[in-house]
Amino acid sequence: MGRLLDSVDNPQDLKKMHLDQLPILAQEIRDSIIKTVSSSGGHLASSLGAVELVLGLHYCLNAPQDIIIWDVGHQAYAHKLLTGRRDRFHTLRKFEGISGFPNRFESEFDVFTTGHGSTSISTALGMVAARDLSGDMSQRVVAVIGDASLGGGMAFEALNHAGHLHKKILVILNDNEMSISRSVGALSKYLNRIITAPRYNKIRKDIEALLKRVPRFGFRVIRAAKRLEEGIKNLLVPGMFFEELGFRYFGPIDGNDVSVVVQTIKNIIDMNEPVLLHVVTKKGKGYSHAENVPEQFHGVSSFDVATGQNLFVHDEKTAVPAGSFTDAFSEIIIDMARIEKKIVAITAAMPEGTGLDKFAEIFPERFFDVGMAEQHAVGFGAGLANAGLKPVVAIYSTFLQRSYDQIIHDVCLQNLNVIFMLDRAGLVGEDGPTHHGMFDIAYLSHMPNMVVMAPRDEEELKDMFRFAVSYNNGPIAIRYPRGLSYPLASLKPEKKKKILGKGDLLKEGKDVTIVSIGYMSNIALDAAESLKQEGIDCEVIDAGFVKPLDTELIIGSVNKTGRLFTIEEGVVNGGLGAFILKSIIDKIPKDTIIKNIGLPDRFIEHGKREILLDRCGLSAQKIKEAIRMFNYASDRNK
Repeated sequence: MGRLLDSVDNPQDLKKMHLDQLPILAQEIRDSIIKTVSSSGGHLASSLGAVELVLGLHYCLNAPQDIIIWDVGHQAYAHKLLTGRRDRFHTLRKFEGISGFPNRFESEFDVFTTGHGSTSISTALGMVAARDLSGDMSQRVVAVIGDASLGGGMAFEALNHAGHLHKKILVILNDNEMSISRSVGALSKYLNRIITAPRYNKIRKDIEALLKRVPRFGFRVIRAAKRLEEGIKNLLVPGMFFEELGFRYFGPIDGNDVSVVVQTIKNIIDMNEPVLLHVVTKKGKGYSHAENVPEQFHGVSSFDVATGQNLFVHDEKTAVPAGSFTDAFSEIIIDMARIEKKIVAITAAMPEGTGLDKFAEIFPERFFDVGMAEQHAVGFGAGLANAGLKPVVAIYSTFLQRSYDQIIHDVCLQNLNVIFMLDRAGLVGEDGPTHHGMFDIAYLSHMPNMVVMAPRDEEELKDMFRFAVSYNNGPIAIRYPRGLSYPLASLKPEKKKKILGKGDLLKEGKDVTIVSIGYMSNIALDAAESLKQEGIDCEVIDAGFVKPLDTELIIGSVNKTGRLFTIEEGVVNGGLGAFILKSIIDKIPKDTIIKNIGLPDRFIEHGKREILLDRCGLSAQKIKEAIRMFNYASDRNK
């Protein structure tokens, strides 16, 4: 007998199944997710926990006519399996395969592309308002948001607005940490069954309408009845906060019991008002290793299903054991915190990802995890700095974008000594366009008082952090990529103490000046060494600082070679190359030949980092080819 999952090509096929078959289907979905993610990597624990919730939604709704918007999208793997992507699921997160997040360009069932947190209620409410303006009230709109995402300010802004508009919308709170509060026993479950039942709600509305016809006395009875209902619910269920915002609150219910999920959604889906359903799910459900330590199976690389062990193996062919930039930061902040007692660390729900988990263990009173609230993280850091401390805000580059105004208003305008550590700068790989750190050089370098730096390797990251701690003239941002540093130890020049605005001359040459920064300087140096064998003598400069820029070093080199070739792992528009040209254009010969390369003006797809770098022309081979052609064209023009 074949799998039930093989008979599901779209959500309509679910409706042919009996409710008793759904638990079997749920297990098949979990098996498929575990098998695929163990090979491709991905977000495992959240997806395993949300299987019954996904099944219940698609069993009750009529997607894509009805709309489901997934906040972040970590929990949407089951959704992909049920919406026509079962046969391609093995390509999850692979280059030219299906995305690890909902993607509106991939499927009509993915109504909105997501990847960042706290956005779902706002976008769902916008679609609700558009629905109502069209006059078609039949469409159901559901936003599914996790308890962590609910901590973001945007989510609360949307809840407040939804309650004010009082439009028909269902918000499902997927509480997979049980972090809000638990219900109290059997009486709470019984109460939830009563208040979600259609008959109860119809009688409730009929009585209310009847009483409104009775002058004075009727309205007093309605108010008293509502106070009684709210009082009971306040004692037994943790939903009064949402009720005060204008939502009908139901739950918490067991989100891993598919029959409960289906019955509850059927009861409430057509209520003509804002409704919030609180669903409790277990992260990692159905896979013991993920259930036991769900935080370790949030985002995973390939792993052995039997043991749960990571399968990453270090490449022994590299010249030296390559280190992780994140690990280097983790080590240096602890070392410096032992010396400088004013150092405090802040992250936004990512202590493990940013490397601050060890700092938190050693200095718990100096560590602050503010949750998925990057705007608050920066404002909070500004307050710490204003009080004389040295805050280190460690956030992925893509998420720091969310704090743009706070960086300008709360930090740069005040000229406060805040250190920003931007992990995952550049191309991050399989997580794709919502997670690439493409824009930080462009948006940080134009902020007054901001210093922007990028290290070539893990040792230089430590040097830059030491410099940042000693710097007391305003904010500093240090950007660095995901994963391992470049393994060419023989090409690394002698390290020098960092001096504000001073770059490094990595290799002398006479034909072409190459200016790059950070990790890309290693690739530039590799390409230059190879081109030397072809008779093209490149001078390689690692700017080190985007701002302030070492214009003296660059101008001197360009005046010698007459050719300037800039390389960066960020957007070209407004990036390093543009900043260099703005700074030196009137100080170099007018016939200087110039070319800037970096990330193109488009959102970059998902795939292995090496593949994406090559696709964008930033691999060592592609850079070598580009410099060769640049030098050839320059010779012809001269």
